[in-house]
Amino acid sequence: MDAHPDTLTQLARPHRKAVLVALLWITIGGGILFGILNAMKGTWALAGVEWGMGLYSAILLYYAHRTRHLERWILAYIFPFFSAMMIAIATPTASITVFGWVLLIPLVSHLLLGRRAGLAISLFFIIVATIIFLWRFMDDTAVMDARSVANMIVLTACITVFSHVYEVSRERSETQLLHMAQTDFLTGLPNRSRFKLFFEREKSRAIREGQPLSLLVIDLDHFKQVNDRHGHEAGDRALVFFADLLRRRLRGTDLAGRLGGEEFGVILVNTATVTASQVAEELRQALATANVEHAGEAIPLSLSVGVAELAVDGETLQDLLAVADSRLYQAKEQGRNQVVPPPLPTEPAVPASPGR
Repeated sequence: MDAHPDTLTQLARPHRKAVLVALLWITIGGGILFGILNAMKGTWALAGVEWGMGLYSAILLYYAHRTRHLERWILAYIFPFFSAMMIAIATPTASITVFGWVLLIPLVSHLLLGRRAGLAISLFFIIVATIIFLWRFMDDTAVMDARSVANMIVLTACITVFSHVYEVSRERSETQLLHMAQTDFLTGLPNRSRFKLFFEREKSRAIREGQPLSLLVIDLDHFKQVNDRHGHEAGDRALVFFADLLRRRLRGTDLAGRLGGEEFGVILVNTATVTASQVAEELRQALATANVEHAGEAIPLSLSVGVAELAVDGETLQDLLAVADSRLYQAKEQGRNQVVPPPLPTEPAVPASPGR
């Protein structure tokens, strides 16, 4: 299961917010300090840039604690901060040691923006800094010593690579942990948490694009008898078998999840009630004719299904689950091993024509 990018962004947000707040405080303090030092040397233009960046960071700090759109404020910090850095290193009176700040670019970019955007912005500003460096010192043989230049290049490349590798590793670890937290350990299907997230995302898309969305609630019939007759190991085997059946029979755009016990849910994307009922019937027939064995014994399985559709039966997942559950129990009361779809809409009666 690949974690959705929005979910990874949500997971990284507290971490990035903490880094941003720390950097803003450092920028405020650094802006005041270096502004004073540059003013003492008479470099008033650069001092103004330093003080301006400090004041700007103080404003960002106020909003960073309150915003719901952290990524926008991160960009609002990074571009002026790195631009001010470029102005500083381009100032003819600035010491060559100011280029040491360039080493912060890949670290800050990756911590605040992640591996893709962080790498792109890092490379852009490192290239700009390289151009400025060559413009300032190309004719200075002492500065352009091959060993010194090689050290700067290797050090910058190392920090860029290490920052990128760290972010890749962090995102991979978070994806694995998220997968474990949202996956049923026995069947490997999404659990109720992942099922809900998928529904909310597909609901938004269905409303936006004017597409139908249907829900199946499936229960394996007489499952307690399977456990009692064949043992819990056989019951687990039956659950895994049915989970595999769902994976084989459903489209890649749909989602099947284990809601609990022997109850499963299926979200059918861009699917209306009639087609959803047909899919449910195909699943019912496939399970009824399947050959499930454990320890040389056949395990007969069947299922009952309730069908619900977004907007027709409700607007929330809770509404649809409640309606589909009621139809599922209707299927059980009617003898099990069947599908109960929503009732067909009744056509309004046509009024009789008045007699002549």
